Amino acid sequence: MTYTIGQVSEMFGIPVSTLRYYDKEGLFPNMQRVSGIRKFSGTELEALRVIECLKKSGMEIRDIKQFMGWCCQGSETYPQRLELFRSQRAQVEAEIDRLGRVLDMLKFKCWYYEQAIKDGGEDRVGRLDPNDMPEDIREAFLNAHE
Repeated sequence: MTYTIGQVSEMFGIPVSTLRYYDKEGLFPNMQRVSGIRKFSGTELEALRVIECLKKSGMEIRDIKQFMGWCCQGSETYPQRLELFRSQRAQVEAEIDRLGRVLDMLKFKCWYYEQAIKDGGEDRVGRLDPNDMPEDIREAFLNAHE
């Protein structure tokens, strides 16, 4: 089964202009055209899933283009492709860790101001030792302050 660019745009929530740009950049090297109309097959849909994953991981289009080129070259580029995915995975894991600390600071501050509201001020809560905080809040506080 094949899909039009409009159908793919709707399926993935990606603007048609972006799909045209990807095609212009050579990210769909084997896409068929019928009377000049792009026809997306399962191959292009899977490529688009990978492209979107790599983009969301922070990879630049030029590097995604390199990856797609390696795919066209065949199995001798497996080591390069594996290294690319390992590198992106490490970057995403680092970002998740960073965002975990951000989330923990937000969690701590929500608790902090809930306490300040209950107390009518920050005096007590501002002097609390982390060991006197509820366990989950203490863990969030410590993680946020690493």
